[in-house]
Amino acid sequence: MKILYFDCFAGIAGDMTVAALIELGVPIEYLREELAKLKLPLSAYSISAEKVRRKGMVATRFHVHAEEHQPHRHYAGIAAMIEESSLSARVKERAQRIFFRLAEAEARVHGVEIGHVHFHEVGGVDSIIDIVGAAIGLDYLGIGELHVSPMPLGSGFVETAHGRLPVPAPATAELLRGVPVHGDAGPGERVTPTGAAIVAALADGFGPPPAMRVAAVGCGAGSRDFADVPNVLRLVVGEKTAALAKDEVYVIETHIDDMNPEILGFLMERLLACGALDAAFSPLQMKKNRPATRLTIISPMDKVDELARLVLAESTAIGVRYYPVSRMVLSRAVEERDTSLGRVKVKAVRDGERLLRIVPEFEECRRLAGEKGLPLMEVYRIIERESEGR
Repeated sequence: MKILYFDCFAGIAGDMTVAALIELGVPIEYLREELAKLKLPLSAYSISAEKVRRKGMVATRFHVHAEEHQPHRHYAGIAAMIEESSLSARVKERAQRIFFRLAEAEARVHGVEIGHVHFHEVGGVDSIIDIVGAAIGLDYLGIGELHVSPMPLGSGFVETAHGRLPVPAPATAELLRGVPVHGDAGPGERVTPTGAAIVAALADGFGPPPAMRVAAVGCGAGSRDFADVPNVLRLVVGEKTAALAKDEVYVIETHIDDMNPEILGFLMERLLACGALDAAFSPLQMKKNRPATRLTIISPMDKVDELARLVLAESTAIGVRYYPVSRMVLSRAVEERDTSLGRVKVKAVRDGERLLRIVPEFEECRRLAGEKGLPLMEVYRIIERESEGR
């Protein structure tokens, strides 16, 4: 499977995405032909690409040359334009997802229904071309999965049709909900609404690069130079490998010595229901030799604040510690197998394509033990023996 990794060390914009896809091999003439399938007047725009330098890095710059004064288009009109075009189903689906995420963000910011959203900057021909062009490029390259690095927030202000707004712009901030971000960037708009919408709508995961065999690298340049880093979006395309998957998670910890243990059990249930990858209790001795409990939570990057607040609300803890950790994980999936006890659910653990072991699901085993009148351990052994090698 082809994987595309968005290395957003300087940020992301729609035109930077298209430019990097061109560097990866999407012919600009192919883009022209496909974009012509939109019902936009051909006289209203033209596209071009050129090589530029950003702090010593050579990258491609993508230009949309459009009429200066653009109409403010409604979301419904843009969605209809895409749907009525003769673009491929996959391109339409991706482009529609991006514009829908944009419309959702604009609706929240302005307090209106999605059907009443009208776009200013992102309703112009250039933004439509950037978004649909990105969908065309991804389809041309046959990308199956998209993974994205954490985003730099930037700072300062940006001039928009609504006036002077803080960076990130309100719609961009909405689109970045659930997306890992960081403040290790200088001033300026680092993530545009179109760039944020592309990754928010299409990303399969956020964090470090996934395990893959790198095939090509494409760099798309932004319109401005930044003082701290080259204003470049780097896209890395490759084939998924069978190496152990790696990702970044957070560990959240706290020590509790003054709480009813019955409530601790309820807290664990809440944490797991709210998205914790794992939660555990371990005994320890605190100051004054008090017996206590250490609560340890494994959290996705985008759930740290929510889970930390839940601990503080549902326990007597008055503070939590959290820190990032890297992990390697085997792939696992719930599958159904036919056995002498009937069709059962098992967890298949694999290293790439190689099946390592079958783990019977506890609830299935408990159900079968009751139905068949067998010891639970015997049910486990039967399922493990009869499921191996299938």
